[in-house]
Formats: sequence, structure tokens, C-alpha cells
Amino acid sequence: MKTNITYISAIAFHSVLGLLLYLNESLGKPYFFIALFYFLYRIITASDKSRTLEVLKACAYFVGAEVLLRTTKGSISYEAGKYLVILFVLMGMFYKGISGKGYPYFIYLLFLIPSIFVASTTLSFDANFRTNIAFVLSGPVCLGLSALFCYDKRISYNQISQIMLFMVLPIIAHTAYIYFYTPNLKDVISSTASNRAAAGGWGANQVSAILGLGMFLMAIRLFTKSATLPLKILNASILGLITLRAITTMSRGGVITAIAAIVIYLFYYYRHSKVRKRNEIISIFGLLCVSLMLTWFVSVSQTGGLVGLRYANKDHLGREKESLTTGRSELFEGELEGFISSPFFGIGSSRAKDERIEQEGQGVTSHSEFSRTLAEHGIFGVIILLILIFKPLEIRGRNRGNYYFYPLMAFWFLTINHMSMRLAMPAFIYALALLNVKNEKRPLYRKQLKEQKV
Repeated sequence: MKTNITYISAIAFHSVLGLLLYLNESLGKPYFFIALFYFLYRIITASDKSRTLEVLKACAYFVGAEVLLRTTKGSISYEAGKYLVILFVLMGMFYKGISGKGYPYFIYLLFLIPSIFVASTTLSFDANFRTNIAFVLSGPVCLGLSALFCYDKRISYNQISQIMLFMVLPIIAHTAYIYFYTPNLKDVISSTASNRAAAGGWGANQVSAILGLGMFLMAIRLFTKSATLPLKILNASILGLITLRAITTMSRGGVITAIAAIVIYLFYYYRHSKVRKRNEIISIFGLLCVSLMLTWFVSVSQTGGLVGLRYANKDHLGREKESLTTGRSELFEGELEGFISSPFFGIGSSRAKDERIEQEGQGVTSHSEFSRTLAEHGIFGVIILLILIFKPLEIRGRNRGNYYFYPLMAFWFLTINHMSMRLAMPAFIYALALLNVKNEKRPLYRKQLKEQKV
């Protein structure tokens, strides 16, 4: 009961926080620093046994808060979310060390370096070398260090649920902020294009991605942490509220990624559940479907049917759009051409964007981390991708009972192919898949033998 009260209080606190940030965005800075010092204190003062968990909670919280802090200008820098995850995992390495079996991720980090030297010769004179390199490599470095720290770290299912809770709480605050920012969607949505106003005044792609993460986490919580009917209704309602605003950003990537990850999660969760638990899963699945269907109908109603046209790949007049990928396929093809032209050392970090500025007058950033990695890192990029894809399968082979592995890997893969690594989120999600998740050992109670009288 106490746990449920604490959970509901945390939700209420973050909902109010979202309102306060809407009323006064200057509170974003104090919020950022209070959260930062709070988690630094928890990491430093934690016992050796619980320090890994505290590091992961700190990372999770700032992953969930990253887009909200960007929206409210609360971060000390645009890339602060990635830098803080790097800081926290480095602290974790200092205290807890790393697994020797994760050495391929050290190789991965080393293979990022040549592209910097190539970029020093290929980037145009007008390009800001430091800013461009930091923007492109902060995500991959964040992933590599997070993976090094998390690889084969033993953690329980209850602990990973706590990590996911710390990740979704700031997303709840962000959702509340968006509802207050745009209470009436009909006032701002007039086409099927991604809508910044409906996303709370920030880039719809990033907001859709982080709300998609919220959908995924709340769906997991609905199945694993909803012991009572009121909790089931509460979690299903929060899931519906987050989903509604994710859909109405009119940016499809985050929503499609979330639904795919939820489906994969349910498949593996059902497979690893006992027969008695499976009946409960089926009933909760019904509640999930009802929640998502109601959300869809409300979103269609509030947008005058435009959201339906968006997901059907039509414009506001109902005409079929030429491209399903809204220009992403052209970027992908252009970056593959960059790889073909410089297959050994690549074209250099950030050069793909720099070339688009030279040729088209605008520097559209890559949406696919795979094509960007190949283009900018060449043969080193091929090795990097092989490490990222195949190294996790080793830990999966030793821990087949972890039903979070494939959903997390799918979430990472789909995210980096619709929005690259603009956020710390895909890097951290990938690292979570490398944890060695086990059931908690039940304590053994031994009866004391009574002394026999001689």
C-alpha cells in the first residue's frame, strides 16, 4: 500500500511540475539543477551494493526529462542530457568498474576517432568544427560508455522497474506541460504535417519520440506493476493521455516505434509467464486495446480527421503523398553514396550535413544513424555497426529469460532509424538491453534445531 501511495504521489508531483513549468518556464533552470544535485548526492552517498541502481536511475531520469528541459530552456546546454548520462556512467565506472567481456564497446569508441581527423580536412571553412563534431559524436559516445558500464551488470526485475519509473516520471510532467500549452488541438492543426505547436512548442519528431518512450514504459507498467484494479485504471489512463499527445504531434516515428516495441514485449512476456499469469495478461491486454482505441478515436475527433489522413500517408485534402518517409529515403541514399565515394575512412564526422549545406543551401541533419555511420566512418562504420548488432546477442545467449532484451533492442533500432541519435534516449535504451536481468533470490529461512536433552 505504501508503495502505491508513493507512486501516486510521484505522478501527482510531476503533473503539477508540468503545470508550473508551463506557467513559468524560468523554473526550468532550478528544476534542472535541483534534479542534478539530488542524483549526484544519491550516487555519492549510496552503499556499494545499491550504487549501480542509483547511477541508472539518474541516467533514466535525465533521459526522460531531456526534451522537456530543451523545451523550457532548462538545460545548461542543448546536449546536456547526453553529457549527464556520460557523467553518471563514468561515476559508475569509477565506483563499480566494468565487465572485461564488454571490450568490443571500447573498440567501438576507438573507431569513432578517425572520423574526427578526416573531418578536420573535409569540413567546409564556414563550419564550426567543435560544435559540429560534438553534435554528431555525443550520441555515439554516450552509447559506447553506457554500454561499457551496463554490460553484464546483474540487476533484478524489480530494480529495472524502478529505473523505468524514474524514466517515465519526467515524461508525465512533459505530457502535462503539452496539455496546458495546447489545450485545444483544433486551434493549431490544419494540415497533416508534423506540428510544433501540438508538440508543446518544440520539434515534433523529438517530442513524438520521447512520448513514444512514455507509451512503451507505461504499457510495461500496466502489465507488471498494476496489482489492483484502481492501479490498472490509473496506468491505462496515463498511457492513453500520453498516447493522445504522441499521435497528435503528427510525427509518426515515435508512435510506430512504441507500438512495435510493446507488441514485441508482450510476445516475450507472455512466453516467459506461467499459465496462471497468462490469463491475467490476456485480460490486461483487453484493457490496453480499449485504452488505445479510445485514444485513437479521440485524436481523430480533435484533429478533424487529419490524424487519420496523416497515418494513411495522405495530405489534408486526402491525396496520396509521393513519399512515405517525408524525405528520409533521399537522405539515406545520399549518405550511402558518401560511403561508396569514401569506403575506407569515410567522409568525416558531420560532413554529410555539411555537404547538404554546400549543395542545397540547407543542412538537414541525418535521420538514420546507420547510413550516417557508414558515410562518415567508412570501413570503421561497418565494424561499429557489426559490434552494435551482434555483441548484444552474446549476453542474450547467456540470459534467455530476460524478456526486456528484444523490446529494448527493437526500440533502439527503430528510434535511430527515424530520428538518428538527437537524444540520449536511444543510447541509454540500448545499454539497458545489455543488463543481466535476473529474478531476485528469495531468502532461505532455516529452522533452528532444538538442543536435545541427553
